[in-house]
Amino acid sequence: MNLHKVTKIAAIVISILSLVALGGLMATSDSEDNSWISPLIYLSYVILLACVVVVLIYVFKNLFSNKENLKKTLISVGLFLGVVIVSFILADGSEIKSSSNEVIASESTSKWVSTGLNTFYLLAVAAIGTMVWTGFNKIKK
Repeated sequence: MNLHKVTKIAAIVISILSLVALGGLMATSDSEDNSWISPLIYLSYVILLACVVVVLIYVFKNLFSNKENLKKTLISVGLFLGVVIVSFILADGSEIKSSSNEVIASESTSKWVSTGLNTFYLLAVAAIGTMVWTGFNKIKK
């Protein structure tokens, strides 16, 4: 049995169990809902963790099986970290206070939020620039 069949069967089994649990949750009264919700939340955490683990296993397996892909990936990660470092250097880290002089965000929180915004802006400009450059090259040909 190949992996596709196994995952298809697992998805069907999980779907059926989810429908049974949903039906049981909907059939109970409001006072009994708490006994159903907590186990379902933990089940969703377990399923999410399993999905993340499977994805990471296959990503790393494919990444390390091809040296050229590994090189390109490391270059991309390095460029992304470079953008984050430049954004961090350019970020404003001033303390944010309310009108009643109460601290809303500390200096470090403000610095990291500004870093995230700067990173977004730099990556958005790079993406738009890449699209414009590609379009220009297609028109030129």
